Amino acid sequence: MNKQELIDAVAAQAGISKSATAETIDAVLAAVSKTVAAGDSVQLIGFGTFASGSRAARSGRNPKTGETIEIAAAKTVKFTAGKAFKDAVNQ
Repeated sequence: MNKQELIDAVAAQAGISKSATAETIDAVLAAVSKTVAAGDSVQLIGFGTFASGSRAARSGRNPKTGETIEIAAAKTVKFTAGKAFKDAVNQ
């Protein structure tokens, strides 16, 4: 399912216009992105938790030349599925 299909499904289920649904979904995604980028987590009970993490600097190997390279530290995004979501997937 892509974003447009999500908008169509939510609009049909909620009985509201697709444009209003698109604005709402964009606002939710922007709020989640902004909060996680600030270092906080977003917990949606029954669905899951979005949080930020960090990956330490490490050395890797260039597969083409075989030379060792340093890979810089980076921030990552983590999603942990909630129990209700896991149960729905595993039915």
